[in-house]
Amino acid sequence: MLLLGIAIAGLVFGLFSLLLIVMFKKRYANELDAQLQQFKDSSEQINILRSEVSELRTGLLSIGKRVLEVEQQNQELIQQQAAQKYDDPDAKIYSRAVKMVELGADLDEVIRECELPRAEAELLFSLHKQKGA
Repeated sequence: MLLLGIAIAGLVFGLFSLLLIVMFKKRYANELDAQLQQFKDSSEQINILRSEVSELRTGLLSIGKRVLEVEQQNQELIQQQAAQKYDDPDAKIYSRAVKMVELGADLDEVIRECELPRAEAELLFSLHKQKGA
């Protein structure tokens, strides 16, 4: 009888343990499935972001090349402009006259050195005073 009681108690304990194992297995299986799905979603999102970053990088490289081209064209235009400034003999005279005015030369000195008419020299002086003021 005692042996039968122990056997029944062991059987009940075994069934209870088996029930607990099945419950924990279901619970953890659901959690594992949820984590696996979350991992798949995250992996998919990472692939999408990698693709977008790659597109952005390509676009930025293209923009960078274009900016370099524009800067180069700008430098060429600046050089051409500077060359034209010195090609024109009248521009040289006026540039020299402006420099003299900036350095503090008086009206008669500018007229004499640059061979400018008085009206033009006076105009240069008045323009220089407006810029300085």
